[in-house]
Amino acid sequence: MKKTPVFLDSLVTDMLRLRAICPFSWRVFQFRPISCEPLIIQMNKCTDEEQIFDFIERNKAILSEKQVGCAFDMLWKLQKQKTSLLKNVEDVRDHPQFLTLHNLATNKFKLMNDDTLVNVLHITQQFAGESHDPLVEALVTEAWRRLERFDIKLLSEFSSCLADQHLYFSPLMGKIADIVHRNLETTQDLSSLSVLMVNISSLISRHFQQQLVNKTELLFDTTDSSEVNVATRITRFLRNIKYCYQPLLEKCNNVFLSNVDQLDLDSISKILRLYKFLQFNSFEFIMMAKKKLTEMIPLCNHPASFVKLFVTLGPIAGPEEKKQLKSTLLLMSEDLTGEQALAVLRAMEDMESRNSHLIKSYLKISFIPTEVSFLVYAISLLPSPHLDEVGISRIEAVLPQCDLNNLSSFATSVLRWIQCDHMYLDSITGKQLKLLQKLDHYGRQRLQHSNSLDLLWEELKYVRGNTFPESLLEETIATLQHFVDEINYINVVEIASFISNTDYLSTLLLDRIASVAVQQIEKIHPFTILAIILPFSTLNYDPPQRDEFFGTCVQHLNSYLGILDPLMLVYLGFSLATLQYFPEDLLKSIFNIEFLSRLDSQLEILSSSLSARVQFHLMELNRSICLECPEFQIPWFHDRFCQQYNKGIGVMNGAQQQIYKMLAEVLGGINCVKASVLTPYYHTVDFECILDKRKKPLPYGSHNTALGQLPEMPWEPNTEIVGSRLPPGAERIALEFLDSKSFCRNIPHMKGKFAMKKRHLEILGYRVIQISQFEWNSMALSTKDARMDYLRERIFGEVKS
Repeated sequence: MKKTPVFLDSLVTDMLRLRAICPFSWRVFQFRPISCEPLIIQMNKCTDEEQIFDFIERNKAILSEKQVGCAFDMLWKLQKQKTSLLKNVEDVRDHPQFLTLHNLATNKFKLMNDDTLVNVLHITQQFAGESHDPLVEALVTEAWRRLERFDIKLLSEFSSCLADQHLYFSPLMGKIADIVHRNLETTQDLSSLSVLMVNISSLISRHFQQQLVNKTELLFDTTDSSEVNVATRITRFLRNIKYCYQPLLEKCNNVFLSNVDQLDLDSISKILRLYKFLQFNSFEFIMMAKKKLTEMIPLCNHPASFVKLFVTLGPIAGPEEKKQLKSTLLLMSEDLTGEQALAVLRAMEDMESRNSHLIKSYLKISFIPTEVSFLVYAISLLPSPHLDEVGISRIEAVLPQCDLNNLSSFATSVLRWIQCDHMYLDSITGKQLKLLQKLDHYGRQRLQHSNSLDLLWEELKYVRGNTFPESLLEETIATLQHFVDEINYINVVEIASFISNTDYLSTLLLDRIASVAVQQIEKIHPFTILAIILPFSTLNYDPPQRDEFFGTCVQHLNSYLGILDPLMLVYLGFSLATLQYFPEDLLKSIFNIEFLSRLDSQLEILSSSLSARVQFHLMELNRSICLECPEFQIPWFHDRFCQQYNKGIGVMNGAQQQIYKMLAEVLGGINCVKASVLTPYYHTVDFECILDKRKKPLPYGSHNTALGQLPEMPWEPNTEIVGSRLPPGAERIALEFLDSKSFCRNIPHMKGKFAMKKRHLEILGYRVIQISQFEWNSMALSTKDARMDYLRERIFGEVKS
């Protein structure tokens, strides 16, 4: 028998000794593959999904993060190799081993390198069946943490993942815009830059837009002239920022003309839409497109492709081509969906062939609620949005099948007809009002038959609360209250957002939202805390466990204050201030030089409207802290901003002038009342007067303001002792007239920002008299004498006997 070499005996002895000492390490050593390469080679040899899934099932215990990423990559490559008819995304997603792969990625994503992480995110989104895939959320959060080290190519790929989720206005996209801004000077990759430009275009300032245009123009000549996709993205960016920059458009146009063979129906359609929006005319491109598209007419025998051809070719077609298109359209009219019919109608308007009969004929043959609602909405947008009895009958026919989203859309359209349809007022409005009643009936029926919150929310989640028909809102809230116990950490954010938009105060729902937040805070993403707090701030409501609720939410955020988006932090601070909750750590994280510099950098790349909103909320937060928390010693630094913002105030409308004259009469003269007064810290008061200690009106020292103009500010900003300028015992009175937007929709409960203003005016020394339009316009105050008596009672406490 052959003797075992001595060195081998020694090696085996040492390994057994090591196993005895470190059994755990031995197990790791035993099952961890020496190299991940052989497994990846095996995967690369797989030719279909089943082979990959078999491989995953055999090796799931030892797959590394790199191999998990490779498995995702192989599955997606196989999908991309298939035609649209052969793609089987759902079959792959529903396979048990795909769930295994999904779970492996969930456990290993933190170990993935940056490229693998973003690639797995992209592929997971393509296969995702749920709108909120936990793995997608985890990958996005992890990518956010690594964002600063991404190169421009990876940054562009990640931005596309966010764009696929329609997160164009998200704080994370804002962070990406900031990174692009800081690194723009050294960027040389136009392909990646063009992707980023499109994805961040909704967030950036005009100055940053111009910087990107200049950089693109500089890099364009270094780009391969065959890069049609790059030229298309650049044109799309110019469309997004509404900038018809001819030099750059000419360069893009030359790329398209040089690569005609690469242009198909989709790409030509996209380019012409962009050109139309930008009002960029290229005779050469139109002639080329017309020739190629005309050749496609006999080939487009499917409704979807024909509609795209009709919409693209119609507006540039000659008489003969238009005749061909219309003939084919008549043959296919019965096969078109409502959405396709809407696209055709818009194209016909561009062809100067505005024919409402066409769309109404589709309406007569449509029976799917979503299609009918599309068509009805299209009719409501026509110059004369009249709907005849046949159209009304079609709507009535589909009402029993409609979900709440469809019913809401119908109600919006019908209300538009009633407002615009003066010509047929006498004969049709009665039927339209009956239709509204039926919409209300079916909406209520739909709500009453809901048997779970999940099913109800499927219909409600696409309905904007602020446009929800008034008649259905109360029933909707009642139904949500019925399912109040089903509100949990999964749906609490969406329901809170819906309630914020409705302006409807339901203490039962808000108490449940607060309870879920307190009890399940660890399961709620910190970046969604603002959405949970917002309905309480908007509707001015404190839940029973107020301090615990707000404290829990803020505590959950504390460890993220350094990475939280500046815009979100400002909005959060303002929302909490509205509720008289002032967490010192959060506020000091906002009012410091480092944060404000970071905010300034971000404001530079935001659109002007969004930037102005953020600055205004920062001012409101600054004002609130100065007035309500002076002990924080945070200085007031918004004088210049407020002076610019308030330049246009002061002109009174007819109703205000009428009230002004009444007050002058009640107070004994026009020199005893002032209108549109600016207080310290720049609150605007509708009307102001001063009473001495005997409740006699005091005239202002100099009152030479013409009616309807802004008087000078009676106080100096930053006045610390409010009463120092008044005689002993005198009081300053602020009269505020509040419209319906100041109150909740269901009860006369003042909303948060208006309640905050009242607090501030009282701190400034005012006695505040708030008069709602409901009271002022009531039957009890329908005469001038009644209103005069009412004003005397509110100002002097006099009651007419």
